[in-house]
Amino acid sequence: MSEYLNNSTLDGPDETSLKYMLKLAGPMIITNISFTTMQFVDRFMVSRLGTNELAAVLPAGIVSFIPASFAIGAMTSVSTFVSQSYGRGEYDNCAKYCWQAIYMGLVFMLAVATVLWVAAPWIFSLQGFEPEVVKLEVMYLRIMLYSQFLAVFIWSSSQFFMGIHRPVITMYAALAGQVVNIVANYLLIFGKFGFPQMGLEGAAWGTFIGIFVGAFIRMLVFLTGDTNRRFKTAGSLKLDFQRMKDLLKIGTPAGFGLMVDVAVWAMIVVAMVGRFGKEAVAATSVVLSCTNVSVMPIVGFGTALSAAVGKSIGKGRKDIAVKQTNICLKAAFVYMGFMGLCFFVFREQIMGFWSDDPVVIAAGVNILICAALFQIFDAATVTFVGALRGAGDTLWLAVISAIGSFVVLGIAGAVMVIFFPQLGSLGPWIAATINIVFLGIANFYRFKSNRWMRIDLFKRRPVGLPVEVEKIE
Repeated sequence: MSEYLNNSTLDGPDETSLKYMLKLAGPMIITNISFTTMQFVDRFMVSRLGTNELAAVLPAGIVSFIPASFAIGAMTSVSTFVSQSYGRGEYDNCAKYCWQAIYMGLVFMLAVATVLWVAAPWIFSLQGFEPEVVKLEVMYLRIMLYSQFLAVFIWSSSQFFMGIHRPVITMYAALAGQVVNIVANYLLIFGKFGFPQMGLEGAAWGTFIGIFVGAFIRMLVFLTGDTNRRFKTAGSLKLDFQRMKDLLKIGTPAGFGLMVDVAVWAMIVVAMVGRFGKEAVAATSVVLSCTNVSVMPIVGFGTALSAAVGKSIGKGRKDIAVKQTNICLKAAFVYMGFMGLCFFVFREQIMGFWSDDPVVIAAGVNILICAALFQIFDAATVTFVGALRGAGDTLWLAVISAIGSFVVLGIAGAVMVIFFPQLGSLGPWIAATINIVFLGIANFYRFKSNRWMRIDLFKRRPVGLPVEVEKIE
């Protein structure tokens, strides 16, 4: 028992070291970087089609992602329960939580698809986009709705594999799906090697094909081999309303928080920035692609940190969770600080790479200054969100996200648009910068308060016997 009370077993890894966290986070970082690279390449292909297509793809993608973000946020509770069950040595529970998330996700997406399919033309027309852009947005959104049924399996199984500290499975599946996505996009957008030239529609179907491949690989591994033998994944399909209730209790605030955040960002892109023309929307699309490059590796760290914190709490070692968070925060500061410097120094070259439209370039150059300024605070936000989520402190995260989105971002954005219209698309981005600074500081104080340490997701049962520390794959 004394060996267990150390950071790990006597011969096991130091779970508070950067090396340990990198082994755990590495596959997720690679996954996120590859996903960002895929988005970057896809959007670059779309940009070759013209400003209309580039202006259409981001609003359509965001509108489809708003309800999906609720499901994604809610499913982060899968990792929380799986990692804490894993730390407690209760392996049978891990697969059961994953299946309940899949069932609820499919029902939710069916309801979402039914509503958005009908409402799509009205949603985009209401925002004042030009008719040719609206037509492209509606088409892209509807194909994305098909994709999201498959994505339910990706979201839930990825959280399961992260929770059991096997992120390498997700990494390989993601890489395969993203390579297929890029190839399919190239063939279908431009009509290469005998395939039809479908333009933006080809980009949407390419994404669907890539998601199908990623979902198939994940579920194949989930249901077979060592995963099935150890976690009984194929025999855990029974509906379990108690575990659904557990997931909803922790996942609903997380889903609500993410959905609100995405929705308000959508308001900025579609409503506020859209008021200044399709060039402003195109510039915003470019800048968001660039900020994804900076934040996605740290999102990988945050995802890994959530699983690491959950496992440490499951073992009754909250002191380890604190040290794991601190080491991830330092790494995030270094990386995102460097990216912020690059955004500022090379902002003109970045925009020139994406577009030859001088109006788009001029708007994007100014927006990249804001992106450079908020990088450090974004690093803090992502890191502390990962740690607090691993502890199950999702209600706080939802409340502070709502305050930041509605009060800080919403009100400040409206003020910028109404009273400082001369700033153009830069105004809403200034408001976004203020919001990110607020979230970083607020979540820092929450973590330092140690209130998350009082949360106990398994009040019904005492911690089981310690389990052996396994090598991270």
